[in-house]
Amino acid sequence: MENMLHLTPAHASSIPDGFLLPADHLRPATAAVAVSLPVIDMSQGRDEVRRAILDAGKEHGFFQVVNHGVPEQVLRDMEAVCHEFFQMPAADKAEFYSEDKSKPNRLFSGTNYETLGERYWRDCLRLVYPLPSGDTKDWPHKPQRLREVVGNYTALARGLAMEILRLLCEGMGLRPDYFVGDISGGRVALDINSYPPCPDPSRTLGLPPHCDRDLITILLPGAVPGLEVAYRGDWIRVQPVPNSFVVNFGLQLEVVTNGTLKSVEHRAATNSAAPRLSVATFIVPVDDCVVGPAEEFVGEGNPPRYRTLRVGDFKRMHNVVNLGSSLNQITNLKNNQQKEI
Repeated sequence: MENMLHLTPAHASSIPDGFLLPADHLRPATAAVAVSLPVIDMSQGRDEVRRAILDAGKEHGFFQVVNHGVPEQVLRDMEAVCHEFFQMPAADKAEFYSEDKSKPNRLFSGTNYETLGERYWRDCLRLVYPLPSGDTKDWPHKPQRLREVVGNYTALARGLAMEILRLLCEGMGLRPDYFVGDISGGRVALDINSYPPCPDPSRTLGLPPHCDRDLITILLPGAVPGLEVAYRGDWIRVQPVPNSFVVNFGLQLEVVTNGTLKSVEHRAATNSAAPRLSVATFIVPVDDCVVGPAEEFVGEGNPPRYRTLRVGDFKRMHNVVNLGSSLNQITNLKNNQQKEI
């Protein structure tokens, strides 16, 4: 529990040495206004939404959605109860803290990936929403309304993710239920991220550059910027749109589409002025689910670029964040996976 960042004195003038990263891995995001993530209005016609999602997925791997069907009050309640959790006294949070990465529900500091020893400026409450039960009995019982609010939010965020996957099926010629079943039915994982103000944001990161390893991610970004996305050899900082979600494709979706859709590297920056809270919702396949390029994306002149693997094996192979590989881990993924099925 002593590793939690909320225990770092607010008036500290410097950050502990363990958080210091090499300067060449801390290139700031571009200030170019011309580059921003697409914003997709999901209340538009289905053909238009489907086309916009495909275009954004091929170009950026990331996009923002508005008018997505999740009520604004659900978003506000979610943000409020997450703030309440992190604002509780340390003694009230201590029972949820664990450094055991095999525990499905836990409070911890840093990243869930294996690193080369460096630390990251983030506290995180990770919760697993089991499918199909949606049982939240193992979640924290404080604040009192956390289980109800977060459970309701999770069900709606998953519903949005599944709708986006259906739109992708329609647009890419996959059968409508391609992403129904084991490939999306392992569980829903939530990372409720708290990034306290950092005394020296130029020397560390909240999260390292990484690609999400699951199918698709729905991010409630919060009002304070911090998400940065790799784009054409640079980093662009995402400016959150009110009442929006940020959506990005995971590595399993890149594998299924044989690289047509991209899982793009991203990171979390810190700032010295304001705390930031975000919630990442991951659609996680069953560990025994076997994922490889779909036959619709393989043919003469377009061989499979990825091996077919059990998801559990894939995750064990791609569980180390190496700052030296940035940018871009996707290249490493392709090199490691390129083999005849």
